[in-house]
Amino acid sequence: MMEPALTPQTNRMKTKMEAGGLALGMIVRLMRNVEIAAIAHSAGFDCLYIDLEHCSFSLETVSQICMTATALGVTPVVRVPGHDGATISRALECGAQGVIVPHLETADQARAVVQAACFPPIGNRSLLGPNPHTLFRTGPAAEVMEAMNKAVLVVAMIESVTAVDNADEIAAVPGMDMLLVGTNDLCNALRVPGQLDHPQVLDSYKRVAAACHRHGKHLGVGGLNSRPDLARQMIDLGGRYVSTGSDTGFLMAAATATAALYGKDKA
Repeated sequence: MMEPALTPQTNRMKTKMEAGGLALGMIVRLMRNVEIAAIAHSAGFDCLYIDLEHCSFSLETVSQICMTATALGVTPVVRVPGHDGATISRALECGAQGVIVPHLETADQARAVVQAACFPPIGNRSLLGPNPHTLFRTGPAAEVMEAMNKAVLVVAMIESVTAVDNADEIAAVPGMDMLLVGTNDLCNALRVPGQLDHPQVLDSYKRVAAACHRHGKHLGVGGLNSRPDLARQMIDLGGRYVSTGSDTGFLMAAATATAALYGKDKA
């Protein structure tokens, strides 16, 4: 029997955005089992966004969810808790098809992230032999690294005034694929907490969108799931990805609405 071609599994989210489509993401912070991947698939999401910055998942849990999501055609990406290169590469080796790095503020930080997330000649990530992305097949090193570099999605979160000021330099870094605005933390940085519709927030989005457009990178919209009207405005600026909400938020909203239907006595 002929060996199958050594290519990583398709990053459907990246492909959709590159074709000009809008990718929808579901944040995962609560559900630790692989069933969440099936739920995301059935609900119509393009991406599962596993948030290690704000949850206590182990890498073993991350790996199981990532492999299941990929098999179902849902792209798993992981928001790592910080800039540590070892954490970035380990998240990817667990089966994540992309990595989201929070609180990124400078081009130097962006270059360091790319170095950790990508193989030579783009970065300096250590080459793993059999791995989830190739369904544990092996092949020529140059072929494997080229294919996996094309499939990985590298994302910088823009969450501060400094990050907005440096958005053009960050977007210019080769290997950086998307700038994802974290609207809630950006509001805090602008000293307008919770004011998602503040003019400074829209101005910041416009500046980041312009930087993405100049350098051929994707604009991501985050933290506006409670205001889909505002999210649509940011998408109209050229957004190619939007975080629509989390498993925790979806569960609480549905549970609260259902209890209200039955007129639950709160006395």
